[in-house]
Formats: sequence, structure tokens, C-alpha cells
Amino acid sequence: MEVVDKTINSYFDVWLGPRDPRVKGWLLLENYTPTFIFSALYLLIVWLGPKYMRNKQPFSCRGILVIYNLGLTLLSLYMFYELVTGVWEGGYNFFCQDTHSGGEADMKIIRVLWWYYFSKLIEFMDTFFFILRKNNHQITVLHVYHHATMLNIWWFVMNWVPCGHSYFGATLNSFIHVLMYSYYGLSAVPAMRPYLWWKKYITQGQLIQFVLTIFQTSCGVVWPCAFPQGWLYFQISYMISLIILFTNFYIQTYNKKASSRRKEYQNGSTAIANGYTNSFSSLENNVKQRKQRKD
Repeated sequence: MEVVDKTINSYFDVWLGPRDPRVKGWLLLENYTPTFIFSALYLLIVWLGPKYMRNKQPFSCRGILVIYNLGLTLLSLYMFYELVTGVWEGGYNFFCQDTHSGGEADMKIIRVLWWYYFSKLIEFMDTFFFILRKNNHQITVLHVYHHATMLNIWWFVMNWVPCGHSYFGATLNSFIHVLMYSYYGLSAVPAMRPYLWWKKYITQGQLIQFVLTIFQTSCGVVWPCAFPQGWLYFQISYMISLIILFTNFYIQTYNKKASSRRKEYQNGSTAIANGYTNSFSSLENNVKQRKQRKD
């Protein structure tokens, strides 16, 4: 395994240049192999899990879902707070911020972004709970793509650009996750479900997040600093892919459902109208028949 790790690391060093020495020896960051193995196991479970559960009863997981979502809500809130305060303390430039001019604030950002990277591993459990509860319709291409790629992307980010301009997308995403995981945690309690109204707006918030990230990343391209340009172009490309997939999800989930409800309502109204007309005609015929008998 050491030989494999050294070979992979040497290739990365040639392609991407020297790593940031500030994260040397940090958990899971020294070598890419563990991140790759976790991702491969995730995809294997996504493939085999539904087949294993096919003839089994779904698990409720209600209690553990509340704890899990509460934990991720608090972790996301912590990361959002630490990133905002770190950016403020370091006097980060919105338009372009390199990775070595924020002083001690850079180290604060790096420590928080390690937790952000690690949270992407924890979030694999989102999919595993879908499998255990047999909610396979929620295991979409978007869901798997997003979960499988984020852990890998952030391994590279943490090794080469662990602070500076990398902060923005993680900050917005942490805020969105506060809303998202609090929603999921509350929805695990049946009594709370009638009061949960903001699911649709979470997806809208995610789309706004991607657009804002593209805008802020593009600022670093237009007004460059010492932050590597290649990472900026990659982030823009990745955000575009998420916008496409999330927009498709939004249309399929909300616009088509609304259209379907309108059609059902119209059909129901027609049926009621037809029922009223038929009943009225039937009553009219009965009255005529009675009149004829009397005559």
C-alpha cells in the first residue's frame, strides 16, 4: 500500500505542483487512497444495497435520523460561524483571496475546511438511510453524483488550496445545510411534518448558492491574485454541472407536481359539473314522466 500511495502522490505532485505543507500529516489527507476507497465503497453500497433490501421490510430509523440530522445541523452551524468569523478576522478580499496572506485566520479557515471535507464522508449516511428505509426513489443520479464527487474534490482542495478563495462555496453550503438537515431532522418526527413548509425553498437556496459561487469564483478570474487559476475554472465547471442537475430535479419535483395537481383539480371540477348536469337532467325527466301519468 505504501508503494501505491507514493506512486499516486508523485503523479499528483507532477500534475498539480507541491502540496500545502500546513496540512501535512492531517487525518485522511496524507494519501488519496482512503478517500478513493471510501468513495468506491459508497458506490458499491448504492448498487448492492437496494438489491439486498428488495425482499426485506424497511427500517424505520426514526430515532437515529433525528440524532443524525441534529448532529449535522449543529456541525454545519459551527462551520458557518467559524468560516464567517475567520474571513472577517483575516480581512479576506471577496474578489480574490490567495492562500497565504490571511495570517492566523488562514489556519482557522484550514481547520474548519478540514471538518467540511470530513462532513462529506459523514453525509454518505444520507444515502444509506434511504436504502435502509427503501426510499430508493430518492437515490437519484444527482444525489449519488453530488455525494460521491464532493468528498474527492475536497480532498484535493484541502491538499492544494485549503484556504483563501476556497472559503466561499463552503460557507454558503454550510448555511444551506443548517436549513436542510434541520428540515430532515424535524420531518423524522411525524407530528412536525404538517408544519414543515420550506423544503421547496431549500432547493431554491441551493441553486442561488451555485450561482453566487460562480459569480464570486469568476471575480478571481477577472481580477486575479495569487490563488491558482486552474482551481477557479474547475469550480465554475463543477457549479455549472450542479445547476443543470438541480434545475432538472426542481422541475421534475415541483413544477411537474404542480402541473399534475392542476390537471387533477380541473378533471375533478369537470366530473362534478358533469355529475350536477346528469343529476339535473335525470330529475327533469322524472318530473316529465310524473306529469304524463297524471294526464
